[in-house]
Amino acid sequence: MQYSACQNVIAASLVHERSQLNAFDRCCRVIDTKVSALDTNGGLYVSELIDVHKGGPARHLHHEQEEWFYVLEGEYIIEVGDERYELGPGDSVLAPRKVAHVWAHVGDGRGRLIATVQPAGQIEAFFDALAKLGSSPKREELRRAFSSHGMELVGPPLSIE
Repeated sequence: MQYSACQNVIAASLVHERSQLNAFDRCCRVIDTKVSALDTNGGLYVSELIDVHKGGPARHLHHEQEEWFYVLEGEYIIEVGDERYELGPGDSVLAPRKVAHVWAHVGDGRGRLIATVQPAGQIEAFFDALAKLGSSPKREELRRAFSSHGMELVGPPLSIE
């Protein structure tokens, strides 16, 4: 499955098959599913996040899942709780359940990041819900999407200079 994200919000049709990456210039993030929750009976979700512009999602937390990040290409800042990490290729960090976290691609050029969610929970349904919201959802719509899928929206995206 692939999800394209414009303005840091998922905005693409979802298909249940793996295919070649097809990012458009106007998009800033593609989420390419590598291991679906369907493949693991809900035990694990693995994706490759491909960023062509700087930025990232809003600060959030998962009530029942850990999220692990591994940088393949580019430069990222990831904050987990009160800790701030500047990561490059080969670096990784874990965001434990119930701990707020946020990340942003901050380097020039393309960034690639492996993100895993364990257990998978409702992450793919969450991406589906975001896709239906379109490219400019209201904050309350985002809050509802997060909360109805076992997560909590707790702050804005990282400020990127």
